[in-house]
Amino acid sequence: MAAGRGLEAVSMREVAAEAGVSLRVVQYYFGSKHRLLVEALRMLHEENDRRARARMSGLHEAGDLRAVLRAVLIEFLPLDGQRAMALRVFTAYFVRSLADPAMAEVFLHGEQAVESLVADLIRGIGAVRPGVDPAREADLLVSGVTGLGMDVLHGRRTMADVQATIDYHLDRIFS
Repeated sequence: MAAGRGLEAVSMREVAAEAGVSLRVVQYYFGSKHRLLVEALRMLHEENDRRARARMSGLHEAGDLRAVLRAVLIEFLPLDGQRAMALRVFTAYFVRSLADPAMAEVFLHGEQAVESLVADLIRGIGAVRPGVDPAREADLLVSGVTGLGMDVLHGRRTMADVQATIDYHLDRIFS
């Protein structure tokens, strides 16, 4: 619902109908539309994390850390309908979180797990160019890939262009 029409268009009644439960059940568990949206954001984060880890587990077992790093970054791109929807919903939530402390807390709580993972992979691969700071590179890569994914959704860039940009930056980091 949120991916197609935005967060404001989501109603508790529609959520109940889609879930196949009564409106009262949704009201009982969430109390308000705001609480429903915050909990949906938490669940979205958990589901996206689970799917990303499942997609990357085979690469990690093969021992190719650069391929794992690339897969982590590619995971943010709208490669299929599910990931395109996730990026649209993420963007809607992100914009709303700028003015909503409860939603911001979901984005800001704890460490920056993805950035930490990317920095750890850069360190683990080794052979980085002199002067490269893995933490700063991770910040740039994660935020850059998110923005590039939005460009793909808008039709401003192709997936091939974005993947070439990712490869270019990875080549820049490693000697």
